[in-house]
Order: sequence, then C-alpha cells, then structure tokens
Amino acid sequence: MNLPNKLTVARIIAVPFFIGLYMTEHYFLALFLFILASLTDMLDGQIARARGLITNFGKIMDPLADKILVYSAFCLLVADEDQLVPAWMLAVILAREFLVAGMRTVAASEGIVIAADMSGKIKTVLQMIAVPLLILTKASGGPVYSTASLSSIQELTDSLASGDAVSGSINWIALLAQLFLWASLVMTVVSGIQYVMNNKSVFRQ
Repeated sequence: MNLPNKLTVARIIAVPFFIGLYMTEHYFLALFLFILASLTDMLDGQIARARGLITNFGKIMDPLADKILVYSAFCLLVADEDQLVPAWMLAVILAREFLVAGMRTVAASEGIVIAADMSGKIKTVLQMIAVPLLILTKASGGPVYSTASLSSIQELTDSLASGDAVSGSINWIALLAQLFLWASLVMTVVSGIQYVMNNKSVFRQ
C-alpha cells in the first residue's frame, strides 16, 4: 500500500477515537483530531498527484474516508443536546451521498470508476470547515444559534436587533459555523445535481 492510501486508511482509523473524545466531552481534543485527520485528506491527494501514485483504491476510498469522518461528526452534532446540526439537514446530505454511492456502484459493475469532481470536493472542504467551527462553538459554551432551535434563532435575531454585534456579545464563531454549514448544504445539493447530470449514462444501464 502506497503512502497516500495509508493516509486515507489512517483517516478512517481516527474516526472512533474522534467519536470517543467528543462523547466524553473532550471537545478540544476531538477538534484537534478532526483537524489533523482532515489535513491528511489534503496531503494524500497532493502526494498521489505529485508522485504518480493515483490508484483505483485511492479514487474510491479517499472520498469514502472523508464521508466516514465528516458524517460521523454530523451524527454527533445532531445527537448533541444543543442539536448543532438540524436532523433534516443531515437527512438531505445523506440522501445525496446514497444516491452518488449507488451510481458509483452501478458504474463499477460496468468496470467504470467515477472519481470525485470539483463541486463534490468544494462541498467536502466546506463541511470540513463547518464541523471544527461547530465543535469549537460547543467547546466555548456560548450561544450556538442552531437553526434546529427556534429559541436559538430568536436569540440571534434579538442580539442583532439590540446592537449586540457592536458590543461584542454575539458568538461570532457560532454564527460563522452556521454560515459554513448552510454553504455546505447548498454545495451538497448543487454537487448532487451536477453529479447526476454528468453521469446520466449510469441510468441507462
């Protein structure tokens, strides 16, 4: 197994440790491990391209490792008492992933390997930024502004209306986390549509 593929496997191995740290409320350690695992996603791709080590294993397992890491985090954030990610949002994201996975399976049965495209990579990057910000929001203990909670949304709108943005009492990390979360959701839908349009031949099998 070459180095990029080892990094991919290491990212998968890191997931249960990340889950354990988050569930035992070691949020900063969980945050550190998530960021470290996310960096291996950048490294394995760069090394594979630079050294000509691109393999079918890497094409399939690299995006899969990303999904295992990111969606494990999303599940934790949905289950969290503050519900940092709305359950419906995770449902939309997973629906897209199952659709893409199904199309890849059909393509693979015909001997065709479909690698991740640019829109899918942008979606993953946005998610990998949103998750650490959401974990940091949890660790900070301040307002979370979760769109899963009407009271949390009301808290944000009241703060903005009262001028708290000027006084500095708004949790900007939480606000930024929600912005990246919603941006990743938009790219999830866009990349899913683009993926289907670019691989319509799969439906003719």
